[in-house]
Amino acid sequence: MKLFRLLSTALCLSASALAVSAEPDTRCYEMRTYYAAPGKLDALQARFRNHSCALLEKHGFTNTGYWVPLENPDNKLVYIISSPSREAHDKAWKEFGADPEWKKVAAESEVNGKLVAKVDSVFLKATDFSPAVNPSGGATPRCFELRTYTAAPGKLEALLSRFRDHTTALFTKHGMTQVGYWTRTGGEPEQLVYILAHAGKDAAAASFKAFRADPAWVEAKKASEVNGTLTAKVESVFMAPTDFSPIK
Repeated sequence: MKLFRLLSTALCLSASALAVSAEPDTRCYEMRTYYAAPGKLDALQARFRNHSCALLEKHGFTNTGYWVPLENPDNKLVYIISSPSREAHDKAWKEFGADPEWKKVAAESEVNGKLVAKVDSVFLKATDFSPAVNPSGGATPRCFELRTYTAAPGKLEALLSRFRDHTTALFTKHGMTQVGYWTRTGGEPEQLVYILAHAGKDAAAASFKAFRADPAWVEAKKASEVNGTLTAKVESVFMAPTDFSPIK
């Protein structure tokens, strides 16, 4: 028994040391939403598949993931890329736009009209409780859920604390895979943006039903909202990964 306790203590100390020594994710992330022109979503995806993804990497971007919403009346393509810093990110975009290969690809792909009607861009930074992004999804197809929480005024830090101390562990308990957590940078409103992976929409619904009924969640929510709700708005979008997405 004494040996077992010593080994347990050693393992705990080793785990703590690894956690402390883990490097924080300081990369600059950008989530871009492209609204394809009518009838052009397939052509837009083909341009990314055959050219854009490789050119982004050529200029120093890391392709994180590419998705299309399951319900997609606006012909959206959503993707996340990252760079070592905001300065590197801005420099890479400038070089990408000036690349003769990109100019050629853009011109050839738009002979019959532009592929993109509108682009939305949000800059993000990883939270201290975000898991490391893991592109490996295994052989089982997954459904992804993009969730955006707009914090109530002055409540972002309390919202992050609740996720850090309670929510993330409960998500794991109820079978949800956590892809990444980010906060919006460089503008209002204050938001927490995160992505979960599920076996499907039905599995997501079952997981959230069990999560919301969990006494630990009920207590954590109640304790954290003594002075009012932490969120002003919650948005959820279910997405499928593209065939060229690093994360599947």
